[in-house]
Amino acid sequence: MSLARQRDLAMVGLGLLIIILDQLTKHWVVSYFSTKPEGYTVPILGQVLSLELVRNPGVAFSLLEDQTVMFLFIAIAIGVIVYLYWRSRETGSLALKLTFGLVLGGAIGNLIDRFSHSYVVDFIHFQIPAIHFDFAVFNVADSAISIGVVLLAFMIWRMGTEGERPTSSRRLSASDTAETPAED
Repeated sequence: MSLARQRDLAMVGLGLLIIILDQLTKHWVVSYFSTKPEGYTVPILGQVLSLELVRNPGVAFSLLEDQTVMFLFIAIAIGVIVYLYWRSRETGSLALKLTFGLVLGGAIGNLIDRFSHSYVVDFIHFQIPAIHFDFAVFNVADSAISIGVVLLAFMIWRMGTEGERPTSSRRLSASDTAETPAED
């Protein structure tokens, strides 16, 4: 098996792990909160971090709530990730492939909710009351997407600042092909 396919398997494995963790935590939260009154919260770190059940009809972090344009944004985002993967499918590093696994696993986790419930289950609430900071309630999938996108942006930025270009996007001269050993 080629190195590129091994990295693809790692990407798929991480994506599946994110989907499983996301769906298990959402199931646990919905089951736990089903016997609690509306607005019930479970403090984890005082007022800073708590669990709170929110049924989010919007996209990540409650954006575009109840708007059909959200499906267009989701499709564009998935299209961009697929395009970036396709461009780097043979030459992408393990780190790059794992960022795709984070983003795609998170996206699929939230899409499962969207298609099965018409909303996404969110439950992690982070806030800092002293400075009036109250972040939108989110879930494991949202976290994976956010981390993956930040890492992907950083990697793309580094490639640009270091002047690197993936092999697939530059033209090889005859001398490059003669001197370059074949990859597996």
